[in-house]
Amino acid sequence: MRLSVVWSDECLRHDPDAEVFVGIRMPAVEVGARVERIREALAAGGARFVAAEPHGDEALLAVHDGALVEWLRGAWAEWECSGLLDDPGQNRVLPYNFARRGLGARREPVAVWARAGWYAYDTMTPIGPGTWEAARAAVDAALTAVDLVAAGEPAAYACVRPPGHHACRDSFGGACYLNNAAVAAEALRARLGAPVAVVDVDAHHANGTQELFYDRADVVVASVHVDPGAGWFPHVLGFADETGSGGGLGANLNLPLAPGSGDDEWLAAVAEAADRARGARGLVVSLGVDAASGDPESPLRVSEAGYREAGRILGALELPTVLVQEGGYDLATIGPLVRETLLGFEIASR
Repeated sequence: MRLSVVWSDECLRHDPDAEVFVGIRMPAVEVGARVERIREALAAGGARFVAAEPHGDEALLAVHDGALVEWLRGAWAEWECSGLLDDPGQNRVLPYNFARRGLGARREPVAVWARAGWYAYDTMTPIGPGTWEAARAAVDAALTAVDLVAAGEPAAYACVRPPGHHACRDSFGGACYLNNAAVAAEALRARLGAPVAVVDVDAHHANGTQELFYDRADVVVASVHVDPGAGWFPHVLGFADETGSGGGLGANLNLPLAPGSGDDEWLAAVAEAADRARGARGLVVSLGVDAASGDPESPLRVSEAGYREAGRILGALELPTVLVQEGGYDLATIGPLVRETLLGFEIASR
């Protein structure tokens, strides 16, 4: 493999311990072994690894609200100091109420145990020791990939976790804290001085990326995902009639697929998303591989060959490209699936 792979050991520090789904505590699926399996598969293919370089907060704050960033930075320390680890014995930062706009809420809560619900929108995204460091390192890795591409490399891949595409301007959820792909897209747009596109092939809709760029024409967003109308996360966004607003009208493309869709349907949608990216000067790929057959978090049925073909379709655009890891939760297959996608991309772009 010729593609540079950006890596940071800091991404392994996040240990969600468990998730709470419909009130039930269950084992977490967004674990460090995910990126370790990818790294092993890419190393076996001869990939060149590049250490993530630290970056300032400027690019991060270009897409995220400063209050969210500062709360995430200090949330675990605040939780530790609160005594909640001992009484009632909660070892992760988790919301118990949600101060949403429908309540007419205007002020951030004072109580530590209430503040999580000011920023989080689900109970599946806990914060613990190392969460901030891992999420911030993922941003640094994505920005390092942007640096490599801006310096002349045709493409670079950021092998990161936690994922990011569900993180919004001032809220987080869906196992995502900071939107790595959106930060990369805004930084790449600034470096190129031209419009860019984000193509998200994760099995779940890129609701955070959509929200961040929904009223802009200089960052086109196309997402291929399982239909939220069939009961899949994020449930309330990701429908085909969401096409952007204001100056961004027409710049957002959602391609929802029926549960059970396989290579033919999925690749047709990936090709349509790639077509939408043709007017851009740069590309960010949110590379989730959880649309694969057998992945526990998705009802889609994409094969390993399908992922290689998706890589070929995106590589054929021949745009300066940053690929950023999103989902993929089958530890036995995540490495080979990412490798096949990147190989397909390289073959097409040679």
